[in-house]
Amino acid sequence: MSAQLTSSDLIRLTEIAKNIRINVIKMLYQAGSGHPAGSLSMVDILTFLYFNLLKYQPDNPEWKERDYLLLSNGHHCPALYASLAEAGYFPIEELSTLRKMDSRLQGHPQKNLLPGVEISAGSLAQGISQAVGLAISLQIDKQPNHVFCTMSDGEFQEGQTWEALLLANKYKLGNLTIVIDANDIQISGKIDNVLFNPLFEKLKDFGWNVIEANGHDFNQLKKSFDIDLSNNEPSIIICHTTAGKGVSFMEGNHNWHGKAPNKQETIQALEELNK
Repeated sequence: MSAQLTSSDLIRLTEIAKNIRINVIKMLYQAGSGHPAGSLSMVDILTFLYFNLLKYQPDNPEWKERDYLLLSNGHHCPALYASLAEAGYFPIEELSTLRKMDSRLQGHPQKNLLPGVEISAGSLAQGISQAVGLAISLQIDKQPNHVFCTMSDGEFQEGQTWEALLLANKYKLGNLTIVIDANDIQISGKIDNVLFNPLFEKLKDFGWNVIEANGHDFNQLKKSFDIDLSNNEPSIIICHTTAGKGVSFMEGNHNWHGKAPNKQETIQALEELNK
């Protein structure tokens, strides 16, 4: 695997990420509710996964040879929805129905409602347990599919997370990758101010292959996933990100954890993202 992306790849991924961020802001404004800070922080991660790494077929979502992406941090689903639409799973126009009655795009993703959504998510830390179970079943059946599970750093305050990590290490699930959107905020403040949690050290102690990356640098993401996929160990990639990435008044501000922008804020956000 090459260590660097080409300049054309970087231009392509950067443009896709910009489009996804713009759609996230539009969706949240039209819905009048949702979670912008985390949705914006993980856009580059999802862009890299969907447009440079994952095996999938938008016209055949249940393709048996696909890679699985499980969104454990379900409240970040605007970024997932916008990524799936950009990838061709459903029309981009449908994004405007976020959180509307009878919409397939609910405030937390629901499996079997929207193509490309692998699990129902909302209660934090449950996604990793499902990911571990799925990876074990694929291992037993000797299937080559890879399981990727995105998580928030706040989820590592949940005891269930650590139980799942122990189980994954026991079964040496080399077909599982945990991707942490480490944006350093949660609803009530900065992560370490709420509950100090030295992730790198603790995850190493739990026997995992731990990789750190700038979650907004596509070359660092590529290098990290190359390292991950070149061995047969369960890996965790800690992607250091900025909450509200791309919108100046949202960046690093925990108050934007779960608040939709008003009209003027939306105009400003879109102006900044379109620069």
